[in-house]
Amino acid sequence: MKEQKRIVKYSRAFKQKVVKEIEEGKYSLNKARHIYDIGGGSTVNNWVRALGKNHLLAKIVRVEMKNETDKLKELKRKVKVLESALANERIKTIALESLMEVVEERYGVDFKKKSCASGSKEVMRN
Repeated sequence: MKEQKRIVKYSRAFKQKVVKEIEEGKYSLNKARHIYDIGGGSTVNNWVRALGKNHLLAKIVRVEMKNETDKLKELKRKVKVLESALANERIKTIALESLMEVVEERYGVDFKKKSCASGSKEVMRN
């Protein structure tokens, strides 16, 4: 005759007690299984996943009010606008520097040697 498997139902309170002891470091999964004579290799592991709190430790939980969410979206939008403006200014700077190089090559003008103050005096003399 075949030996029947015994089916054991564990109370929620018992499961929570075992999970708590595992999370506190009192027992490992296997040690708790043996101490409490719990059958099934994954039973206690499933309890820890379902009832435990350790799975929350690796996550960042952020609670926000509606106006905080709106403020965050607005700040992100402003950052994008500023990044775009900065990129445009960089392009303008590169274009102006290139134009200055062309003028220096074609007309022999050296913008780096002349300061704005001396340049304005020369214009006033002429």
